[in-house]
Amino acid sequence: MFNLEKSLLDHELIVLRVIGEWWDLELTGAEKMDCVKTLSNTLRQLDLKNEMNYLGPEEVAALQSLIESDGRAIVGSFERLYGTIRQMGPGRMERDEPWLDPISPAESLWYRGLLYRAFDESEGHDLVEYYYLPIEFSQQFLAEKSQTGQISESQETYLPALDEPNKSSPESTAAVDDITAILSMAQINAVQEDNLSSLHPYIMNSNPDRLSLLFTCAWELELLRVTDEGVRPARPIVRWLQKNRDEQLRDLADSWSNSSWNELCVTPGIACEGSGWQNDPILARTALLDALPRDDNWHLISDLVAFIKEQDPDFQRPDGNYDTWYIRDLSSGNYLSGFDSWDLVEGRLLRFLITGPCAWLGLVSLSIGNNYHDLVYKLSQRCLDWLNNEPVATAEVDVPVVVHDDATISVPFNANRYKRFQVARIADAQPVQPGTPFLYRITPGSLSRAKEQGIEFTRLHDFLEKASARPLPSSTNRAIERWFDKGTEAFLEDVILLRVRDAETLTKLRNNTKTRAFIAESMGDYAAVVRRDDWPNLLLSAAQLGLIIDYDSQEGEGGWSA
Repeated sequence: MFNLEKSLLDHELIVLRVIGEWWDLELTGAEKMDCVKTLSNTLRQLDLKNEMNYLGPEEVAALQSLIESDGRAIVGSFERLYGTIRQMGPGRMERDEPWLDPISPAESLWYRGLLYRAFDESEGHDLVEYYYLPIEFSQQFLAEKSQTGQISESQETYLPALDEPNKSSPESTAAVDDITAILSMAQINAVQEDNLSSLHPYIMNSNPDRLSLLFTCAWELELLRVTDEGVRPARPIVRWLQKNRDEQLRDLADSWSNSSWNELCVTPGIACEGSGWQNDPILARTALLDALPRDDNWHLISDLVAFIKEQDPDFQRPDGNYDTWYIRDLSSGNYLSGFDSWDLVEGRLLRFLITGPCAWLGLVSLSIGNNYHDLVYKLSQRCLDWLNNEPVATAEVDVPVVVHDDATISVPFNANRYKRFQVARIADAQPVQPGTPFLYRITPGSLSRAKEQGIEFTRLHDFLEKASARPLPSSTNRAIERWFDKGTEAFLEDVILLRVRDAETLTKLRNNTKTRAFIAESMGDYAAVVRRDDWPNLLLSAAQLGLIIDYDSQEGEGGWSA
């Protein structure tokens, strides 16, 4: 920060004289610059550690906290613990003489010349106001600075280990499978970021916030690109899909830790409103990751939240100002401001970081603790390896896909993701069924799509045999080969059947200009097909011709009759 002389220059002359009286200096009548020089010469000779023996315990605690935080603390944070300093002009100070009856430890230190206040740059932020110790004071403690404020040294006290829960499940690794689904669907139909709900049938966990995070991670890993049609897979997907599961999860963890995705905006229980303010989501993640214990024990989430509130409460608002954000509590409708709302904003955010992104990315397991009324969590081994910069495990069994005799393909959960992506190029994904392999069906549409990509029968056949590590079932092989030879030979169509009592009625309907457009293929002299979208128009037009068509209200049972 600043030295004593620069710090004292910021004081009013009356304050300089009050400080001088405390240290037995007669400064009455002296000019301001002379007071500054005299005081700075005297104060720099103080042994502050020795002087602390003569201060009250609250003043000592205030100084100790500054020493432990490299000699400075944000005004809002410091004042919550050690009180404020009344702002007065020279005239009021002469009348009230606040130094005789200080209202707080901070004010007591202020009028002794041991505490100062100034603006300085904060990393990633504009100017922030701090209380600080001048350089001459803070340097006295560099060699023996207390470590009690260091999170890594005091976790054990705040985060006791718990017994293994009665019921717990392993951490989820499905994030890589769902990103594979996103990439696979994007190659078929360009994905629109504002309509990710169309992917829900093919996603293992369709939580919209989770899907949004995975989409953002895929985008920031450069696995997606923008085209005129929408979002499509980008070239780096091949290398990423060929990685093993742990490498892919490591990539997602790295991406999330630096992502622009903003957890505060989707934290349950609150709504961020208004403009003119913003938060930095990376600050919250950094605070959480720094506080996580580097062990594989179970811990209460509430203990972790309380620990961060104790050690690093301003992680989300480095300026210590809790009155400028517009955040509304959804249950009460009230706006949340002031440090008193910390648990309803920062506390909820920390909980969501654990139960949301950390759980979604396979970093933690969650459970209800034994005899506890709160969730408990445990770091996964891959999370510990990531936090400790340990190398990623590389071994992974290459599980083959299974091609069935009914032209379907099963892709096991632990199969290579690149194989699944390739299968999606030639077969249509079926909705995900929990606990079963990913299922794809070869259809004329999927084969047509493959052909448009330049995939011919031989190449498709060779890929399926290699991916399944066995010859194709003869029926499936024959069906694929026949399609490439003859195209689509049969199809199912969902239509309405129109039946008539005599052939003349059907002929009139087919020939009349008002109704013929709605009659499709004839099914003999007494029946015809009506497309489902056309039946309301057929009813109205036939009535205008004097013919009332009856229909069965139970769709598909009996069709339509005239």
